[in-house]
Amino acid sequence: MGEHLGFDVEGDRVITHYFACLDRAYRGWRWAVTVARAARARHVTVSETVLLSGEGALLPPTWVPWSERLRPGDLGVGDILPAPADDDRLVPGYTSADDECDHQMIWELGLGRARVLSAHGRDLAVRRWYGGDHGPHTPIAYAAPAQCSTCGFYWPLAGSLGHMFGVCANEYAPDDGRVVSADHGCGAHSEAAVPSPATETAPPILDDMGYDLMDEPDELRAGEEGKPGEDEVPPGSVDETASEPFGHS
Repeated sequence: MGEHLGFDVEGDRVITHYFACLDRAYRGWRWAVTVARAARARHVTVSETVLLSGEGALLPPTWVPWSERLRPGDLGVGDILPAPADDDRLVPGYTSADDECDHQMIWELGLGRARVLSAHGRDLAVRRWYGGDHGPHTPIAYAAPAQCSTCGFYWPLAGSLGHMFGVCANEYAPDDGRVVSADHGCGAHSEAAVPSPATETAPPILDDMGYDLMDEPDELRAGEEGKPGEDEVPPGSVDETASEPFGHS
């Protein structure tokens, strides 16, 4: 214990004194020592000594019941998660039957369920599914060639939820076996077609369509004085009189 920090009067002949805590592991805490003196007694008795948190003390987080700490995916193998009796997501099963049905008969034959999804529970599921990874606002849905509602692997749910949701039955799709919204989508759509690559004509190895302009030789531009003689071969011509053997007849 450290220096005296003050005291509180708890009642007749009962006082709690506060002392500083010198332990470095409990910085910001203080010792509370409650003393009392019985009636007509000469000596003071120590009733209790406890550590109390003060300003700047390190405290644990506020305790939260396990039912509120539970998050999706926390349930493991062998775990039991009972639904509370007042769960607003569920309603008694007989309330969902038609008025003409004998509710008691359905219950006795075991054809009904004790509780079914309530309107509130259905709305929560719709918001969770539509705003999750299997709804329309995901990168894979934006890049999809078409929506799930037009896919042959899309199996609509029964009941009122079938207007907005279904189950993916494509084993190659990332959402196989999961509930997806009708306006969700992925690249495994049944009618998706791979676009044909654009064909580009390769440039010809030998260009036989173009031509080059060449200057006329000076000998041809000259007058008759510059014309070659009969025995002379003009530049660029073949001498037909040459007797070069070509190796064939």
